[in-house]
Amino acid sequence: MTPVLTMPSFHALAAITVTIAMFIGFARGKMPIEIISLLTIAVIAVGLYFFPLAGMQPTDGLQLAFSGFGHYALITICALMILGRGLVVTGALDPAARFLERVFKFNLQIGLLVSLVITFFLSMFVNNTPVLVLMLPIFAALASRGALPSSKTLIPLNAASLIGGVATTIGTSTNILVVSIAADLGMREIGVFDFTPIVLVAAVVALPYVWLVMPRLLRDNRTKDEVTARRFEARLRIREESELVGTDMKDLIARMPAGLDFHGATEDKLKPQQRLLVSGTHDDLEEAMRVLKGESAPIWVLDRIRRTANELREDILVVEMTVTADSRLVGRTLPGSGIADHYQVAVLGIHHPPRLLGQHDAEGPGGDHRLVEGDVLLVMGLEEDLRKFARGDSLLVLEGMREVPRRSKAVLAAAIMFGSVITAAIGLFPIAVAALAGAILMFVTGCVKFDRVGMALSAQVIVLVAASITLGRVIDESGAADWLGQTLSLGLVYLTPAATLAAIMIFVTFLTNFASNATAATVGTPIAFSIANQLGLPAEPLVLAVLFGCNLCYATPIAYQTNMLIMSEGNYKFGDYVRTGVPLVLIMVTTLSIALVWSYGI
Repeated sequence: MTPVLTMPSFHALAAITVTIAMFIGFARGKMPIEIISLLTIAVIAVGLYFFPLAGMQPTDGLQLAFSGFGHYALITICALMILGRGLVVTGALDPAARFLERVFKFNLQIGLLVSLVITFFLSMFVNNTPVLVLMLPIFAALASRGALPSSKTLIPLNAASLIGGVATTIGTSTNILVVSIAADLGMREIGVFDFTPIVLVAAVVALPYVWLVMPRLLRDNRTKDEVTARRFEARLRIREESELVGTDMKDLIARMPAGLDFHGATEDKLKPQQRLLVSGTHDDLEEAMRVLKGESAPIWVLDRIRRTANELREDILVVEMTVTADSRLVGRTLPGSGIADHYQVAVLGIHHPPRLLGQHDAEGPGGDHRLVEGDVLLVMGLEEDLRKFARGDSLLVLEGMREVPRRSKAVLAAAIMFGSVITAAIGLFPIAVAALAGAILMFVTGCVKFDRVGMALSAQVIVLVAASITLGRVIDESGAADWLGQTLSLGLVYLTPAATLAAIMIFVTFLTNFASNATAATVGTPIAFSIANQLGLPAEPLVLAVLFGCNLCYATPIAYQTNMLIMSEGNYKFGDYVRTGVPLVLIMVTTLSIALVWSYGI
């Protein structure tokens, strides 16, 4: 007797309608993502209050609608953002970033390929979420140093981590869930590497698309125009302990950033306490100081600032300030200005904009330029001291404030991140607990300041995560997911075994991109097992089709937590995921289906 297709319940139909409406709103891009997410939550809250689910009170519906804001997945994502912030502000990832930077300088495409392959193989053995958290700040740093912009690398990097995560049962928590459900249904326990060859075949086909095509489909979403970055003139002071003392100047220049210009003699060897006149962007000056182990301001002034910062447990900031017509600095040279005597700040460099007609660069004693109206100073100090300097000497503070990395805590921050990743990877703690404990340690140890935590979190991502969690619960509890599964099973009896396998994978892929991996796994695995029994097919390839489909979550930002984790950093829109993810889904479904059919002789 052929089963009869029943109509979905009112709540299931409403859940499907809200999902489609949210997707259309995201795809059109006419309203901000956070507004659409809040509207989705509001519609669900109001709807469930007046039309509660069976067995629920109206207030239970409100609790369900707002449950996403207290969900462990949202807490995990926020904690991971804080961990990444700790690595950035302490400079802990600078060595890894410099290594990849050298590879990217050799060739941008080779650099991206190496990064994708590293991410892919790491994600096979370590949960892909912490792997991406490790790589995210590295690529943000690379983008700031002139490599590929974050918007062109983070979605490909995320895709590589997701592909790697599907290759073993320990790659993602979803894989473990599917294997456990299948074992409970009576199927043999699938081994860690049983399906790895199948995924490696698919990866060989998919990674060229991820490497060569995906970046071309993504726009350069950088909001800061690096071409117009100000160039500052500075005098680099060489410390006694620099290992470059005695180095030929020509060899030294070859090791400096390409954008740094040297002014003056370049034939001598480097001497202790020597002052080199250079010009370059703020990033160029920072890199030059790191290589030279030198400073661009009097060492005693910098030591005083650092000592005070440690005593007060405050961040050291660098900010740009413009000299106004009323400033007492007009007509003075930097050494003769008395800035270090009057204020606890250090001027790292001076930007001389193009002069107006009749203005000239007047030189003072020692060849230093006299300051004129419009010059921009690059100033370092504590926040209150910078404010006093700006008020006292009539300076206009510009945008572009940045924190000086607290390198004394770099090892500590790296150790905290490593501990969080390892404990989650070996299963000692769930990723939520490991990430939250790591974030707390970042605060307690001072790697991340409480008053700076807002810079690590993205309101857009927080609201989007909350909305997607709520929608996933509604799809599950309203019966929409079960109805979709029953509808699928009715149609599969008329398909060939190979087509059945592909259809199951496509269905689960659709479900995981709009509900959640857990929902797709819990709904899809029993359906696949039941269909295998009805059609007389081996259950394992159909269950693997579910496992693979649960991980093909590339097409929407709400499909997986790492998709949302990169959204803010890459300045992505909903359409970026659809445009790059749908072709990858089609490639993976096709390749994995063929590989499964061939491997199991279906």
